[in-house]
Amino acid sequence: MKKVILSGIAAAVLGVSLNAAVYATVNGEDVVDQDIAVLMRAMQGAKFEDLPADAKQKIVEQAVERKLLTSEANKSGIEKDKEYLEALKRIKGDLALEMWMKKIYDGVKVDAKDVKDYYDKNADKFMQPATIKARHILLKTEEEAKEVIKQLDGLSGQKLTDKFTELASTKSIDPSAKQNSGDLGSFSPNQMVKPFADAAVALKKGEFTKAPVQTQFGFHVILKEDAKESQKATFDMVKGQIEGGLKMEKFRVQVADKAKGLRSKAKVTIK
Repeated sequence: MKKVILSGIAAAVLGVSLNAAVYATVNGEDVVDQDIAVLMRAMQGAKFEDLPADAKQKIVEQAVERKLLTSEANKSGIEKDKEYLEALKRIKGDLALEMWMKKIYDGVKVDAKDVKDYYDKNADKFMQPATIKARHILLKTEEEAKEVIKQLDGLSGQKLTDKFTELASTKSIDPSAKQNSGDLGSFSPNQMVKPFADAAVALKKGEFTKAPVQTQFGFHVILKEDAKESQKATFDMVKGQIEGGLKMEKFRVQVADKAKGLRSKAKVTIK
């Protein structure tokens, strides 16, 4: 939630750790987690710890260069430059505002009863869609799909599953079939193209399609392994989400009221 409130400036200040990992030392100054985080912001969604070793090394090298360039900039006297001082003033104002707002946010309390009441009164917001767990075998032609169905005829239970996974691994043109034996995992019907979804929904658990299912990808043979009806998420599953939402709403109201009060006492001229 703090990420919603804080900009990169405030997050950088608050993110400093007393136990930060040290990745390098530049003229006696450590390159730590925060130096890495500054560079990782340009790689949205990526985590430094998940990068391959060579990519990590490049990031560390960039952080070293940044330390050297920052030192050179400070030595140049840029801190006495008029534009620098004006920019610093703006940054200080932004940082003061954001950290002040963070204190307001951290002080907002949400009653446990309000969280439970919201859950009970908004059941429709916490409905999990129906899902299907299935495998498929994708073939180029209808004739090939019919031949696969012929090999599956008469089988049920584990024997059907074993034969289906074997055929998926050896016959399917789905690029991932060799690794996952045609396993599509669990999905909601609206995640699949309509002919495929309609056929999967019509099957009972443990059944496979007795006729090829044609889509723009080819001809499918589908095995339905499981299905779950639409159901309401449990309170424990969503209480954190609800509490966060109620807290944010209270925070917004407090800030809006404060701004309104200040505006009523201020002399404002819109140009």
